[in-house]
Amino acid sequence: MKTLLIVYHSMTGGTLQMAQAAAEGAATESSVQVRLLRAPDAGADDLIGAHGYIFATPENLAAVSGLMKDFFDRTYYAVLELLNGRPYASLICAGSDGASAARQIERIATGWRLKPVAPPLIVCTHAQSPEQILRPKKIEAQALQSCRGVGTAMAAGLILGVF
Repeated sequence: MKTLLIVYHSMTGGTLQMAQAAAEGAATESSVQVRLLRAPDAGADDLIGAHGYIFATPENLAAVSGLMKDFFDRTYYAVLELLNGRPYASLICAGSDGASAARQIERIATGWRLKPVAPPLIVCTHAQSPEQILRPKKIEAQALQSCRGVGTAMAAGLILGVF
């Protein structure tokens, strides 16, 4: 059985909805174990034990969230050279463009020699004021369907051995 690890951080619920949708999509493949872990709860052993990854984060101040960065900082050297060639995708919940957070994940994944299997999926909430940024998010159905698609494709690719 293949394992797909989805690591996420969410403060206002948007990224959680996206990660859950990806997990739902992946769960349609019965021979893939889906592990959905909050960034503070995920560690090097979780990465080593998985065959593929989805990293989901809000974009905070043009970067991945602090707790997502902490996850990468805590695990980076412990798994270096152990994940080479494994597939990954990323989900970004952004108030404006999300590109900086996506590039940050791409740089980390490149260091781990992970293989991107889809372009970063960036969902823009257009939250610009402090009130909008801190308000609980409701991700639109079409965006959640795209997240499910990432999960489904990742699981299918793991099963078929195309990644």
